[in-house]
Amino acid sequence: MAKTYESEITLFLKNYKQAHPDVEKRQREGRGLLWDKPQDPELLEGFRAARVQQKPYVYSAD
Repeated sequence: MAKTYESEITLFLKNYKQAHPDVEKRQREGRGLLWDKPQDPELLEGFRAARVQQKPYVYSAD
């Protein structure tokens, strides 16, 4: 069976992950520091209530 094509980037990433098996764990930890934060439902509801309806034509002078 013919080998499927893999780009240089894909091969590099596979080799890098084999040489550094902890890289995915460190990526998850970094994501947890910046993105995966608990949400406050009361604060989100306040943000939704404070929204102002956009006019159909935003460049109108009135």
